[in-house]
Amino acid sequence: MLGMIFISCAIGCAPTTMATKGSEFPLMYEEAPTTILILPPINQSTAADAKEYYATTIQEVLSFWGYYIFPYEVTADIFRIEGIYDAELVTDVPLTKFREFFGADAVLFTTIKKWDLSYMVLAASLTVSIDAQLKSTISDQILWNYNGTVVVDLSGGNTGGGIAGLIVKAIVTSVQSAMVDYVPHSQTANYRALSSLPFGKYHPQYMTDQSIQFVDQTPEKAPE
Repeated sequence: MLGMIFISCAIGCAPTTMATKGSEFPLMYEEAPTTILILPPINQSTAADAKEYYATTIQEVLSFWGYYIFPYEVTADIFRIEGIYDAELVTDVPLTKFREFFGADAVLFTTIKKWDLSYMVLAASLTVSIDAQLKSTISDQILWNYNGTVVVDLSGGNTGGGIAGLIVKAIVTSVQSAMVDYVPHSQTANYRALSSLPFGKYHPQYMTDQSIQFVDQTPEKAPE
């Protein structure tokens, strides 16, 4: 691997505070959804491919979290046949319809706010900002939500000192930026986002994770 890839949560991008799963998302434990339908994301970033990278990697993470996920490729094809390419086109559709047609307990809405590759000769990074909401098809309420940012450092590692070392690092950074594989970074963004989601029925920690803390990046919940 060319250089070291360092992944961190961009705490500086938004005020943060600590919260617990049980206190923030009590409806997840009351309704205990088992099946989740992933809607096509709304892409507000400047990266045209961000939508596909994000959507095709989030189902694996949700499955690992203990939920049954309707195969995104199949449901996306159904939506495309109906002329639905992102969630903006179904915002007015009653959530009960998703339960009627798919048998889903909850529907995942996501908005990609930012998917930016920044390159500055000796340093490069990928910034991914996501808004997500899991809504109940039974009560029509928001069961879980997420707002946050992940930054992936794509810079080259230590290649030696002096001018020669700086030149090599610039070359390594340039190559990594040009050849960056967005799939693992998208998976990382998804894992970060879902860290606050209560575990589902098929996870060993189901209904026992209420006291687990997580960093809440939602601006309006920041401490005064």
